[in-house]
Amino acid sequence: MIEFVVLGRLEARSARGVVAVRGAFRRALFQALAVSEGRVVSTQALVREVWGRDRPDGVGNALQAHVSRLRRQLDALEPHREHSRLVGDPHGYQLLLDDATLDADTFVRAVHEARAAAGRDPRRVRDLLRGALRLWRGPAVGGEAGGVLCRSAAARYDEYRIQALELLIDSELALGHHAHVLGELREVCAENPLRERFFEQLMLALYQSGRQAEALETYRQLSSRLTGELGIEPSPLLRRTERAILEHDPVLAPPVAVP
Repeated sequence: MIEFVVLGRLEARSARGVVAVRGAFRRALFQALAVSEGRVVSTQALVREVWGRDRPDGVGNALQAHVSRLRRQLDALEPHREHSRLVGDPHGYQLLLDDATLDADTFVRAVHEARAAAGRDPRRVRDLLRGALRLWRGPAVGGEAGGVLCRSAAARYDEYRIQALELLIDSELALGHHAHVLGELREVCAENPLRERFFEQLMLALYQSGRQAEALETYRQLSSRLTGELGIEPSPLLRRTERAILEHDPVLAPPVAVP
């Protein structure tokens, strides 16, 4: 069994050890193949991903050489596998996942499963997403810029991570854990200073913890930031939440905490 890791430092792992690919060109190649999630990547796309516009003479041979070195590294992790996991075809190259795991794919599937359970089973949503978020060991693909394939994949995984955090906080609030998530919410808001959904959740958690003044101050600070930096007003949903807090709307009353 082999695991490919892209939610953090790029690695391949098996019972035989860990491969952390060295060298910028080979690492860019490995990243592009890994984030393509088992699909064939054309030779042209890999050349753009690895070298950009600074392509050396004989770039086709250079790509083949890097593929061969990477293939040997991966083969060493699965010495009993009959065929290499890194294969070529007339159009490009493919990293076969078949019985392997890709942490990003595991994460995305957990988010979809949690989304399907949202509103019905907050405990399951919470447990799914706590486990899924532990897969993140750092920035996607190690925080390296990479080419178009890696940048778009990293942006997609980051968006799923944001959605997972929103769903997770919703589930904790539904379980009555408003005081428990205050610290976590403050960190998330600091990391995403313009993401209104997190601030709405923080306002709700503060209000349900008996801290109405802090909830309203949170709204005022975000409103000032949105107006000053983007020239826009808070969303209607955020304004409705502020009004509900001012009016002590019963709909905001905290649920009974689930141990």
